[in-house]
Amino acid sequence: MRGTDEKSRSLFSYVDLEDRIPVKHPLRKIRRVVNDALASLDAEFEALYVDFGRPSIAPERLIRASLIQILFSVRSERQLMEQMQYNLLFRWFVGLGIDDAVWVPTVFTKNRDRLLTTEMSRKVMAAILAHREVVPLLSDDHFSVDGTLVKAWASMKSFLPKAGGTPPDGDPGSPPGPEATTEDHPARTEPETDPMPRDRRQTRNAEVDFRGEKRSNATHVSMTDPDARLYKKSPGTGATLCFMGHALMENRSGLIVQGDLTQADGHAERRAALDMIHRHSPGSTRQLTLGADKGFDAAEFVADLRQACVTPHVAQKARYSAIDGRTTRHEGYALSIKNRKRIEEAFGWAKTVGGMAQTVYRGLERVRSRFILTMAANNLARLPRLLAA
Repeated sequence: MRGTDEKSRSLFSYVDLEDRIPVKHPLRKIRRVVNDALASLDAEFEALYVDFGRPSIAPERLIRASLIQILFSVRSERQLMEQMQYNLLFRWFVGLGIDDAVWVPTVFTKNRDRLLTTEMSRKVMAAILAHREVVPLLSDDHFSVDGTLVKAWASMKSFLPKAGGTPPDGDPGSPPGPEATTEDHPARTEPETDPMPRDRRQTRNAEVDFRGEKRSNATHVSMTDPDARLYKKSPGTGATLCFMGHALMENRSGLIVQGDLTQADGHAERRAALDMIHRHSPGSTRQLTLGADKGFDAAEFVADLRQACVTPHVAQKARYSAIDGRTTRHEGYALSIKNRKRIEEAFGWAKTVGGMAQTVYRGLERVRSRFILTMAANNLARLPRLLAA
């Protein structure tokens, strides 16, 4: 029998939003872990707010909304607010009822900037890893470290000499406006009749040729994002304005236990590796292992690890390696060299799904806090399968 194409005339819905989400949906496990982690941070949230004034967006809802934005590759807060108008899954995960109003994008962004600092992102990641169901998945002794480039939200045209500053019109690389005059082109006399008005807005970006021009971080700076640095990680590739993201992974389940982001330079990876291992296991007397690629094979770095009671399972260079037979003869060294490559999976997820191939934020602090939260979201994305195993 053919059904009828009639519109429903009911004014009210008596189906709970909880019942509209499939029982086996992976977000159910993720939401349970996130809610327990945020509940453990209640005292931290309480210390950030005063007892008077206009209520802000609840910090728990703001963090859940930021996590769902990363997990589902929503490119902006404005699009996130738009999708939350009609996406029941998003409303359920964030904690909004079906009739609750969605926030204005600018209000959401302001509240996000105040709450999600680097310190808060690290606390959220630590609270997720401290969950009772997640702790058994972690290794306390064996880790891997690596770094990756995060392209800055700045054009190469904004990379100008420090002494020169910005052009008079404030648009780097743009051609002079119609009102600009030079000695070669004297000002024209006004005609007797008024000319037809013209639209003086520029319709496209000006083309700039950098061939033959020497540019470096010592003499140039980006006018769009002064914290970005011109850097290339491997020979034969072009240098770009970027930051350098770092991650410390435990080797049992491949979960990221520490994240950081710094300005890009040749020593940033080794400095960040030492900071993260000390931050994760401060004053540890256990013999830890740290796997890394050949970029970490430096005598000073290896000596610092040994002094910190960490065995350096670093891939050896072809020549002048700081790793000798004391380390390579053990079976654990080969296992660490094999497992360390799993950290690239987290970087790949962060760039393809988490939107960190090129950040949409400016400033080192904002990009760092977003990178750490993206690493926490990567852990959450892997939890449903790990907990079901």
